[in-house]
Amino acid sequence: MQHLEELRRVIIVSIISTFAMAVVCWFLSDPVLRILLEPVTGTGNKIIYIGVTEAIMTKIKLAFFLGFLASLPVTLWQFWGFIIPALRKLERIYFTFFILVSFLLFIGGVAFGFLVVFRMCVTFLLRYGGAELVPMLTIGKYVSFTLNFLLPFGLVFELPLAGYFLARLGIINYRMMVKGRKIAIVAAVVIASALVASPDIFTVLLFAAPMYLLYEISATIVRLVEWMKYRKQAGKTFNLKASLKRLLRKVMRRGLTAK
Repeated sequence: MQHLEELRRVIIVSIISTFAMAVVCWFLSDPVLRILLEPVTGTGNKIIYIGVTEAIMTKIKLAFFLGFLASLPVTLWQFWGFIIPALRKLERIYFTFFILVSFLLFIGGVAFGFLVVFRMCVTFLLRYGGAELVPMLTIGKYVSFTLNFLLPFGLVFELPLAGYFLARLGIINYRMMVKGRKIAIVAAVVIASALVASPDIFTVLLFAAPMYLLYEISATIVRLVEWMKYRKQAGKTFNLKASLKRLLRKVMRRGLTAK
C-alpha cells in the first residue's frame, strides 16, 4: 500500500506538471506555430481553418504537446525517485544514465525529425501537386500530421539505448541483430508508410532510412557490449586513457617518420 501511495503521488505530480507547463506553453504557442508552419509558408502557401473552434483547439493541442516535452524532466525525475531506493549503487548509476540519455535522445529525435526529414517531406509533397493544383491545408490536420510525424522519431531514437541495455542483460546479441536486418528493413518501411500515410515512396524512404540507420547503430553498440564482456571474462580491462595515449604515440611516430 505504501508503494501504491507513492506511485499515486508520482502520477499526480507528473500530471500536474504537464498541465502547468501546458498553460505556460499556451503563451508560447504562436511563435512555435510560426516555426511549425514555416515549411508551408516558406513556399508561399497559406494555412486556413474551416471550423469555428479549429484554431483554438489546435493551439490547445499544441500547448499540451509542448507542455509534455517541457515537463518530461519533472516526470522522469519523479519516476527516478520512485525506482532508485530499490536499486543497488551500481544499478543506480546505470538507471540514472538511462534516464538522462533517454531524455536527450527523445528530444534529439524530435528535433532531427522536424529540422531534417519533416521539412524535406513537406516541401516535396507540396511540389508534388504541380502548378495546376492549389494546396488548401487546414491548421488542425496540419498540426496533427506534424505531431504524429515527430513523436515516432523521438521514440525511434531510443533504439541505441534499448539495444545497449538489452545486450547488457543478455537478451539480444549481435548475431540476432544481423539475422534481423531484413526484418528491420521491412518493418521500417511498413512503419514509415503507416505514419506518413503518403503514396509517395520518396517520402516513405525519407522516414524509413533514419529508422534503419538507428538499427545499424544499435547493432554496433550490441557488438561493442559483447566485446567488452569478452574482455572482462578474459581478465582484460579496457583502459580508454591508455588506448588514447598509444594512439597518440603512433600518430606522433608516423609524423616524425614522414618528416
